[in-house]
Amino acid sequence: MLLQTVEQETGANPQWTVLWLHGLGADGHDFAPIVPELVRPHWPALRFVFPHAPVRPVTINGGVPMRAWYDIVGMDFATRADAAGVEESIEQVEALIAREAERGIPASRLLLAGFSQGGAITLATGLRRREPLAGLVALSTYLPGGTAAAAAREPNAVAQLVFFAHGSADPVVAFQHGQASARALEQAGFEVEWHHYPMAHQVCAQEIADLGDWLERRFR
Repeated sequence: MLLQTVEQETGANPQWTVLWLHGLGADGHDFAPIVPELVRPHWPALRFVFPHAPVRPVTINGGVPMRAWYDIVGMDFATRADAAGVEESIEQVEALIAREAERGIPASRLLLAGFSQGGAITLATGLRRREPLAGLVALSTYLPGGTAAAAAREPNAVAQLVFFAHGSADPVVAFQHGQASARALEQAGFEVEWHHYPMAHQVCAQEIADLGDWLERRFR
């Protein structure tokens, strides 16, 4: 069954889709307000799709059920992501990508974005893509499996450009984890545009502007 989604279209007959995954404990409404701040008037018509992650118990939060793309079992970044949950979320994201293809927007015109946990699933999904997406957007996040996962990527996956941004004072996903993930992607052959900002675990105005510049180059 497809995940429930929040959708916004910036014009009639959208030619591109931005599929955006929220962070732990949030839902698909979380990043919807960013659309008017991000979108520029001369861009092609876009469909933004913001799915709701399933509700599941999260070990690190005392087993309290909340929307999560996977369980977080501990603080060690090498093993913190529940592998079965990651796999399940990749399948659910792939189902949404397939639905966009059915609605006339192929992988080559779909950008996959995510914040924190959603960014981790964005990167994990991107590594598996035999048919490259138009790009990957990873915000305040890390790559599950790190260097080993990057090295095991599908050969065609490296055609996907990556926008990677992180806060230098992030207390949730430490800056060095984001930096190391970006480096692992580069070493695996991805072209990564890296940005960092003096902020915590959040999004800032300059980041939105920089992401807009990066997206603008995709739409040319």
